[in-house]
Amino acid sequence: QVQLVESGGGLVQTGGSLRLSCAASGRTFSSYGMGWFRQAPGKEREFVAAIRWSDSSTFYADAVKGRFAISKDNVKITVYLQMNTLKSEDTAVYYCALASRGWPTPTPASYDSWGQGTQVTVSS
Repeated sequence: QVQLVESGGGLVQTGGSLRLSCAASGRTFSSYGMGWFRQAPGKEREFVAAIRWSDSSTFYADAVKGRFAISKDNVKITVYLQMNTLKSEDTAVYYCALASRGWPTPTPASYDSWGQGTQVTVSS
């Protein structure tokens, strides 16, 4: 069993910053990496960023490239998403997910465990 717990969401003004955290526990030793996704009301869940454990390679959706940064703490088994220059369209519930069967990709089906989500609201 794997448990993922997100934190750090909240209300921020346009142009502001937030840092999300995702703490993993349980059977994480055989996993390949972690990703962040988000889902706005009435929209499908979309990929935001991902990171591989092996070489710390990172991947971003075009919508967040240059503004968001994903990083990891191997000791704490925690992944972070630093979000800068936030826009109203970044408003969504943000989920972290663990890839246990292969490399993390932009496809939700690549992930096996999901957190409960944390709300990010960007006000203008």
